[in-house]
Amino acid sequence: MNVTLQVEIQIAGDAPGLPEEQVVRDWLEQTISAVAPDQRRSFVLVVRVVDEPESRELNNRYRQKDKATNVLAFPGAPASDFPDVPAAVVEELGDLVLCGSVIAREAAEQGKSEAAHWGHMLVHGTLHLLGYDHESTRQAERMERLETSILASRGFDDPYA
Repeated sequence: MNVTLQVEIQIAGDAPGLPEEQVVRDWLEQTISAVAPDQRRSFVLVVRVVDEPESRELNNRYRQKDKATNVLAFPGAPASDFPDVPAAVVEELGDLVLCGSVIAREAAEQGKSEAAHWGHMLVHGTLHLLGYDHESTRQAERMERLETSILASRGFDDPYA
């Protein structure tokens, strides 16, 4: 893999089913590599696991949705914002905020393993940090195909089936 990833994991709330740090890194690296397989870049990424009150507060503040949610993505500054810094230098990809109790509850409601749902949320959030979205049907289909492909490569079922 040509991507170097520095990951900081912060645990600030319940994290039922949270994969081990190396597994989290593997999901993130695989997602970045799937989108940009030939890039030779270094990225910094923060993964913060929060409780429902913090997730709700952030979701309300930044998305005007007054409820806790599974994953929020806060992109870092793109390298293009720093024209004097060579592109090969470390880029701050951003922050993923995941709510462990919401992920565990959704996994149970959807009949999925916690491992599969954590993986899906890590992939989904990372794709958002990389500029993917699901605001239109076309965007959603493109993003879902990528998510499904990445999850399948690790032996997990289509999260949208």
